[in-house]
Amino acid sequence: MEKNFAKLLDENLDTLNFEIGKLITGVIVDLTDDWVVIHVGLKSEPIIARNEFLADEAEKKLEIGDEVKVTLEAIEDGHGSTRVSRLRAMHDESWGKLEESLSSGTIVKGYITGKVRGGMTVDVGGVRGFLPGSLVDTRPLENFDHLEKSFQEFKVIKLDKEKSNVVLSRKAVQEDINSEEREKIFATIQEGSLISGTVKNLTDYGAFIDLGGIDGLLHITDITWKRINHPSEVLKIGEEIELKVTKFDREKSRISLGMKQLTEDPWENIKDTYPINSINKGKVTSITDYGFFAELDSNTEGLVHVSEIDWTNKNIHPSKVVSVGDQVDLMVLEIDIEKRRISLGMKQCVENPWQKFAENHSLGDKVKGEVSSLTDFGMFLSLDGGIDGLIHLSDLSWSEPEQEAVKNYSKGQSVEAVILAMDAHKERISMGIKQLTEDFFETYVKNNPKGSQVTGIVESVEQDTIILKIEGEVTGKLKLKEFKDEDPKEGDSISAQITSIDRKERFINLSVRALEKSEEKSLLKENIKKNKEIEESTKTSIGDLIKDEIGESSSDEDEKV
Repeated sequence: MEKNFAKLLDENLDTLNFEIGKLITGVIVDLTDDWVVIHVGLKSEPIIARNEFLADEAEKKLEIGDEVKVTLEAIEDGHGSTRVSRLRAMHDESWGKLEESLSSGTIVKGYITGKVRGGMTVDVGGVRGFLPGSLVDTRPLENFDHLEKSFQEFKVIKLDKEKSNVVLSRKAVQEDINSEEREKIFATIQEGSLISGTVKNLTDYGAFIDLGGIDGLLHITDITWKRINHPSEVLKIGEEIELKVTKFDREKSRISLGMKQLTEDPWENIKDTYPINSINKGKVTSITDYGFFAELDSNTEGLVHVSEIDWTNKNIHPSKVVSVGDQVDLMVLEIDIEKRRISLGMKQCVENPWQKFAENHSLGDKVKGEVSSLTDFGMFLSLDGGIDGLIHLSDLSWSEPEQEAVKNYSKGQSVEAVILAMDAHKERISMGIKQLTEDFFETYVKNNPKGSQVTGIVESVEQDTIILKIEGEVTGKLKLKEFKDEDPKEGDSISAQITSIDRKERFINLSVRALEKSEEKSLLKENIKKNKEIEESTKTSIGDLIKDEIGESSSDEDEKV
């Protein structure tokens, strides 16, 4: 092995040309992870960074003894070292090949190194070229990932050595290859025919299928009967699949393909397969903020809206309840064949606590629970079954202001309340605390209706209104203008008549004048009554006297006869 290596060195040294800028052939004598040592027959052995050999190593592994061409840049760089360049050598060689390819239309081979705005970069023997996105393939591609870090064939369509501008086309190569095959395929294709193809590229809207020289489009909606977010959920690049031609436009060279059409449409008999209100096993396939999707079978998927997950927690995130892959019981709630949608429910598969509560309780029942939350409009009380009932601010106290009454309660406090209303369908329970005690105001006004005379003590005088404390928590209001001689003072006793009752504000409107008028009317009525009695009494006395007088006269005449 040593003799052969030495002989190889001697043979190469005999042919070395030591002109600066010229290509020379060297032999690799040492390799590290970062450096390559080259013997070129000079006093020193130049060292080249290993990354200058990326293109070489992409084709084969570098080994000691390999011949490589380099460009001589300096025999002695001032530090006693010979300087050579592999990249420059490759660059000079490649430019010659590129110029020949441009003039003759021949194919060059290059290594796609990465993506840039508008296309991809290609290494053609050390020369950096640009592959526009529109020239990557015969079909527009949104995703070039499958081509990155691979060797491909290209045609040179533009070349400017001074500006180091190289534009390549992969599409031109594909068109040449596909032209003959395309005609063969076109002759055999018709709508409805079955065909085999290889998945060439995946996009958000579908997959491009290589039919053997021509591409067809498999739209995402034609891949499977079930809902998918991306073709990659079902297909893989390089996979061979069976398809049906759904549409064929020879003039535009467009072929539309279908994969789901090879199987029976599950929606034709969906209502027979999954009747409304039937309970079925479903596999969780994806989770969103608004619910989760579950697979009933390989081709049928439905949505469980977040409102249909739990009876008591409407705002729970689906991820707190289920995970992708879980098997859960689900009820079919609604089927829309036209839109191909199935609405599913999870909570319907367990007992409805609202319905149970309504069945076990009646209006007017007293219940106990803990305050679960306080709001601007009231407070919620936790009840049996994990449900909440609402106590509105207006139902806290008969006499205390709403905002003051609610301050008497805190979260976690045990409270007793009366059931005022229940609606299991709407999942609502209304309760009250004040209803536990008698409403003194209502009792009072029941016993003292409009027109009744009441007496109260002046509690305060506010602008033009007098506030009277009548009895207990019952208060009344009088207009100050009713008093002309002297304004009442706090502590004065006033009698007045009830003119109206304000149940919302819980006070009684009073009037002294109304009482006076009422008393006057009563006195008048009494006088009229007395006058009538006197009149009647008088009329009776005179009549009797006349009658008696007439009676006596008649008796005297009879005696004379």
